Amino acid sequence: MNIHTILDRLSVNLSALLFLQFKFFGSGIESPSFSEHLQNIRLRLPEIKWEKQYELRADTLLGGLDAAFRIAQWKGRDYPTVIYHHGSGENPYDRSFNHIFRLKKGNTPANLIVVRAPFNHTSREYMNSIKDLANFTAMLSVSVQVIEQLVLFSRERTNAGVIVSGISLGGWVANLHHAFYNSADKYKPLMAGAGLAEVFLDSAYQILTAPLAKENPAQLRRILNFDDQFAGKDKHNVYPLLGLYDQIIRYDRQKRCYDAHRITAVEKGHISGALDFKLLRNHILGGEPEGIPKSKYNNNLQF
Repeated sequence: MNIHTILDRLSVNLSALLFLQFKFFGSGIESPSFSEHLQNIRLRLPEIKWEKQYELRADTLLGGLDAAFRIAQWKGRDYPTVIYHHGSGENPYDRSFNHIFRLKKGNTPANLIVVRAPFNHTSREYMNSIKDLANFTAMLSVSVQVIEQLVLFSRERTNAGVIVSGISLGGWVANLHHAFYNSADKYKPLMAGAGLAEVFLDSAYQILTAPLAKENPAQLRRILNFDDQFAGKDKHNVYPLLGLYDQIIRYDRQKRCYDAHRITAVEKGHISGALDFKLLRNHILGGEPEGIPKSKYNNNLQF
């Protein structure tokens, strides 16, 4: 056991103590599949004119759900667009995004958009929502649909590529988008995979899983794992980052869904990896060329 492993286990154990009454899927493990959710979600982006936060309403199988996104930076038509999704229960939802992209320094040569999932206005709202598996799958599915609409929006207004990324929960959202749409140019999931049920059944995180869910592993795997859908897509444009010592997103399990030579495996755990903002920034913006121009930035919006 090393410091990365210890940090992960301490973090999960502390969460279990702080949120003793909140367990994943304790109130229900019945849920539509991701495919069923995605086919039945109806949403439209609001008119986008400025760098600001936009709220939207999605009609879903569970009724109306609220989501949001923020156009944090728009450099112009000749710049690539990064669409980023937050992690599990991250509040404020753009905390990791702000640390990674350092907007105050203004030196990120890309259009930047951050997405907020439903049930994420507050930490308590999120913790209440995860008691029911259907809420959890609806939440992820709405985020996937929001990202799809933002990809289409970006394609209409830029000549450069679109990168979809996210950390932990956001990485699962990025991978779901790849599995069901694959409309972005590049995917940069951070500490995620396609075997989502294994997080709740076979990782340090299982201490946060309700007995009802742990007693029905086949049901959880049927609903949450999307390895088959992911395998059905060409993965040449997926560049994952995984932690070798991650106790939540287990490297040996989640690496299976990716092309091995495209994985960036780092000597980090889940917590130490999530806090290495320079590492995450370099992974998202580095690697394969994304058409990032070397000329001076155009600070005027070009919608």
